[in-house]
Amino acid sequence: MRPSQLTRHLPVAAVAAGLVLFAASPSIAGADRVRAEGDLVRYGSASHVPDGATARVQAVYNAAGDTIVTLHVRGLAPNHEYGAHAHKSACGATDANAAGGHFQNVPFPEGSSASDPAFANPVNEIWLDFTTDAEGNAVAQTKVPWQFSPTRRAGSVMIHSEHTHTGGLDGAAGTAGAKLACLTVGF
Repeated sequence: MRPSQLTRHLPVAAVAAGLVLFAASPSIAGADRVRAEGDLVRYGSASHVPDGATARVQAVYNAAGDTIVTLHVRGLAPNHEYGAHAHKSACGATDANAAGGHFQNVPFPEGSSASDPAFANPVNEIWLDFTTDAEGNAVAQTKVPWQFSPTRRAGSVMIHSEHTHTGGLDGAAGTAGAKLACLTVGF
């Protein structure tokens, strides 16, 4: 290739490389923030999630490649410990299992368990445990060293009946009791 031809092809290659990077990173693609708010979808008797309970979730994607997720809840049971996690799919209208399991940045491999501490941990999943105040309100925040990809995204935040277990004698991690309520979030 002659020098003049090389010069004409370099910008195309640079643009193509830039588009790949642009599409792969929400923060670079201009989608540096996702926000969802509204009434929580309640499941079962959900005595710890009164009618009218609401949540707001904000995810911020920074240039360093991190995701910072903040959860605000209002109107839950006062002075109660809850677990909360990003789940794979949107909330189901009546079926808590419609949201799927926890979103894992690196999914557990076939033959392993979703509750294996190597995959069910606060670096590989989004954990947002909180304890409500006397009015039933709380804020939780976490930061993970990764961002969602265009093809792998979480769909909701599920509120569970207890703080998240990190493993123990049985080795199970990431469990947090019954699924009480959910907010669909377009991560």
